Order: sequence, then C-alpha cells, then structure tokens
Amino acid sequence: MVTRVPEVLLRHRIRIEPYLADTAYGPTYGPPVEAVPALVDPSPRMARAPDGREFTAAATFIAAPDLDCPLGSRITLPDGRTATATTIARHTAPGLPVPACTEVTTE
Repeated sequence: MVTRVPEVLLRHRIRIEPYLADTAYGPTYGPPVEAVPALVDPSPRMARAPDGREFTAAATFIAAPDLDCPLGSRITLPDGRTATATTIARHTAPGLPVPACTEVTTE
C-alpha cells in the first residue's frame, strides 16, 4: 500500500526559507532548507488565500506529507523565481491506496 508520494515522482528541487515572524524590519525567516524534493507546476492559476482574497498563483507544488513549510515561507523555485507560500493543504486518504502529500500554492 502506498502511504506517501514516492520521491521518484518529485523531480524538482526547491529551496524553502521557513517563515518565523514579522518584525519592525519585515518578515524573518529560518535557515534555508536546500534541495527539497517537489513536483512543481509553474502554470499561473487563480487561487484563494486563507483570508478570502483571490490571487494569481506563481506556482503550485506537491512534496512529502511531512513538509515543514509554514504560511509566509519564502520559496525559491527551480527556475530561480522567488515566491511566498500562501496556501498549504495536507492530502491524506487513510486506508486508501493513494499517496499522502503536501500541496503548496505560492504567490
């Protein structure tokens, strides 16, 4: 039974700088995590942020179900563009033979 998305399907590598907090000088980030396996869809599409506003996603990617990527994290995509994690969805299907994964939409 498949319990998580197989890493062989995660063909891209991204860089994640986890969002920590806002300060008087702007957002602060934790140490970057390099070469995170992901499958990136660079196609722009309409998405909705947790606060209800609509935006055009810069890219969407899936990664391992245990991905540590808080909202607001800075993502460097395979093509070198930098984006911000705007929505995060953890997909699971306990008892079904489908892989669990984390889906992140960036702005």
